[in-house]
Amino acid sequence: MSKIIWTKIDEAPALATYSLTPIVNAFTKAAGVEVVISDISLSGRVLASQGLAEDELSKLGEVVLQEDGNIIKLPNISASVGQLKDCIAELQGQGYDISDYPENPANAEEEAIQAKYSTCLGSAVNPVLREGNSDRRAAAAVKKFAQKNPHKLRAFPENPKSYVAHMEGKGDFFSNEQSVTLEKGQKVTIELNGKELASIDTIDKEIIDTTFMSIKALRAFIQKTIDDAKANGVIWSLHLKATMMKVSDPIMFGHALEVFFAPVFEKYGSVFAELNVNANLGISDIEKKIAGHEKEAEILAAFKAVVDSDNPEIAMVDSDKGTTNLNASNDVIIDASMPVVIREGGKQWNRKGDAVECVAVIPDSTYAMFHAEMLEDCVKNGQYDVATMGNVANVGLMAQKAEEYGSHPTTFEIAEAGTVKVKDADGNVLTSHNVEVGDIWRLARTKDIPIQDWVRLAVERGRLTGSPVVFWLDKTRAHDIEMIKKVNEYLPNYDTSGLDIQIMRVTDATRYSNARIREGKDTIAATGNVLRDHLTDMYPILELGTSAKMLSIVPLLNGGGLFETGAGGSAPKHVEQFLKEGHLRWDSLGEFLALAESLRFISNKKSDAKLAALTHGLDVANDGYLDNNKEPGRKCGEPDNKASHFYLAQFWAKALAESDNAELAAKFAPVAKELTEKEDIIISELLAVEGKPQDIGGYFRPDDAKAEAAMRPSATLNAIIDAI
Repeated sequence: MSKIIWTKIDEAPALATYSLTPIVNAFTKAAGVEVVISDISLSGRVLASQGLAEDELSKLGEVVLQEDGNIIKLPNISASVGQLKDCIAELQGQGYDISDYPENPANAEEEAIQAKYSTCLGSAVNPVLREGNSDRRAAAAVKKFAQKNPHKLRAFPENPKSYVAHMEGKGDFFSNEQSVTLEKGQKVTIELNGKELASIDTIDKEIIDTTFMSIKALRAFIQKTIDDAKANGVIWSLHLKATMMKVSDPIMFGHALEVFFAPVFEKYGSVFAELNVNANLGISDIEKKIAGHEKEAEILAAFKAVVDSDNPEIAMVDSDKGTTNLNASNDVIIDASMPVVIREGGKQWNRKGDAVECVAVIPDSTYAMFHAEMLEDCVKNGQYDVATMGNVANVGLMAQKAEEYGSHPTTFEIAEAGTVKVKDADGNVLTSHNVEVGDIWRLARTKDIPIQDWVRLAVERGRLTGSPVVFWLDKTRAHDIEMIKKVNEYLPNYDTSGLDIQIMRVTDATRYSNARIREGKDTIAATGNVLRDHLTDMYPILELGTSAKMLSIVPLLNGGGLFETGAGGSAPKHVEQFLKEGHLRWDSLGEFLALAESLRFISNKKSDAKLAALTHGLDVANDGYLDNNKEPGRKCGEPDNKASHFYLAQFWAKALAESDNAELAAKFAPVAKELTEKEDIIISELLAVEGKPQDIGGYFRPDDAKAEAAMRPSATLNAIIDAI
């Protein structure tokens, strides 16, 4: 029997898994495919780091190297320090004997504990599993449905004031970048003033980039954006990705907090030092640290005084709760937050819950240029038309920890002023930067074989679709200069006759793609790893209403397949609603689509007629799910995620009952009949739990029995599925 590994992850998609996988297994086993669960949730990884659970992530790291590896990967938490601490506290409350996370290790033992826990922070999962490049696009049926049922994009006001602010000139990662392509594999050493910070074993022909963010320049930039926001009459918002860029972005977040609330940090610096306050963790953590201190009320009043002063308002994460963009570094994730700014007509929410114009502050210009052009395009040309707009698919270079997302072990907050040098095995200096205390320095790597595969995949997608392919590469950026050399070297290896293949810098590529989507035309963006994340949330959220409905296929370098199911940025709010009133509005369409591609992958490799028929049946079911608008309702009392799984099962069984495969038709005809005849009973049983609080035994680590009971409340549906 063939095997598909379905990842057990976190929050809303994890809850949905309790309902969906019993249905999936009942159908797939009929064609010789078993779906098995692998726990790579944050809590599972925390327990594994402490030796209290199997290290499932490492096991999957072996699976992705296998020729027949097949994984469906749901969105997981890329944990901040705050989330990690909350997860540890929950596990301790459940009886697990594990240590607290030591923020400021005082001895070697605490340093060792911190090191183990730190493996769970940020993008710990994706670099392990992504042993291939990304083919991310909207399924034809999904795009068609969105155009027939356009979601709301709010019009931009006349003479809009919203804009994106980013650093310019010297000071940010973009401006300070140096890059080199290595001629041979060797040990490379990173030194600060002659003292080794780290060493890495490199591979022949890989690209090494080094750069740094000047903290002096960053803080001056932050202050200027605050002053400008006040002068321009817009609210101030900060957009970073501290979850994935787990070393650099929390530091930038902390500096922004200190600059905005400079009077508080200046006056109470000694108290904060006494309490080990870390600005990188945000206001919510400060509130926890000062709780019970004799100056707690005074400090809270000082924060409020800054907010109530003539400073610009801070954009809100949750106006009802008074949660601002500076509450916690993981509250605002740029690739999810910036599409909302565009969707809402260049606006974000103020303290009253009103959508008002804003300045979106994105310090590093490397990727801010994309968001600046997206906003400027709408300022010039108005909002997009969902019913007619084209598509921007993405071929993303991400294999083998490509680019910045793999830079965590080689990112440093500089401890002393001086020079950081990167030297090859012979002691030759490859790159060199003069830095000051507190600057953020990093080294990122991009290996050659993934680049070759990226070029191949881009050409392949261009050939299959007929769409232009644009490599988003800037001939003035150090890294991209090296990348352009390789693209020009490897393109002649493939038949590009008749294809439209171009190389453009970020701003021009954005402008070109946006002009095409306004004309209803499709474009393929071939981008690096982090920019891939920005584009594959921005465009789908505008085109489809969500990035969770995208196909995300990763053809693994050794022949296997990784099938990702979209973004989970709204998952925490979904769980909050479910716990409060039993309604889960998470849409599992991403899982349905990934499953179809996963099954197709096995079917094509094995030339299995029965499996091909099962896969075709799922394709028909997915079309039926969309055509009949069976996605979960947003409000309590409407059919939710559980009901959407029932309808998938019903449509799938009906399709199989009409299949040319006699064995499947005979097996599923009675199932389809029963699911149809008992639809009213099943839906009534599913709706019976609406409005009732749910106890699942934990947020980060639910009790499996409780969670399954909460997500499978229809005895009638369970009996039908379990009997297949």
